[in-house]
Amino acid sequence: MAYNCLMRTYRAVNLNVLWFLIALNVLIFIITLLRAEAVINLLGLTPALLSKQPWTIVTSMFAHGSLWHLLLNMISLYFLGSFLIRAAGEKSFLAIFFLGGVAGNILFTLLAYPYSTGIGASGAIFALGGALAVVVPRVPVFMLFIPVPVPLWVAIMIFFLFSFLPSIAWQAHLGGLLLGLTAGLILRRTRQIHSF
Repeated sequence: MAYNCLMRTYRAVNLNVLWFLIALNVLIFIITLLRAEAVINLLGLTPALLSKQPWTIVTSMFAHGSLWHLLLNMISLYFLGSFLIRAAGEKSFLAIFFLGGVAGNILFTLLAYPYSTGIGASGAIFALGGALAVVVPRVPVFMLFIPVPVPLWVAIMIFFLFSFLPSIAWQAHLGGLLLGLTAGLILRRTRQIHSF
């Protein structure tokens, strides 16, 4: 997605939980390379099968269909996740990540074709981005294809527009983003953010 050009100004924090999530995604992707159909069928979220496979509301966040899918999501997870951990703490990061992923998957279940299968951490990542877009909307970030920094909220909205490309689960992105925006409002109102 994007990365923060001011990260060097923040205090050092423990990112072990973030590295664990990234390692878990990579491990599951390696297993997927060996037995793709079996892994996707076991972990992927298919709305019509949710009552028989309820665990997929969470496990689908850790399965990815291609190396590019994995790389884009893990780069985004690292930059947005490390930024949110610094801003709001590890507990808030984990809550927003998982609740955002589940919210995205619920919206996917409600709005997608019943026999389509959704995989990927994008809903959870959009939740992180949505929270940051509310908490620190004007922080300048660089995007891969724009040579000048843009406000964080602009970067999040630009990336959200890509959700409507073919074969992308826009429903999951939207659900995650909405959860993240709500979480960001809660963090601001309760002032549970660290000063920068």
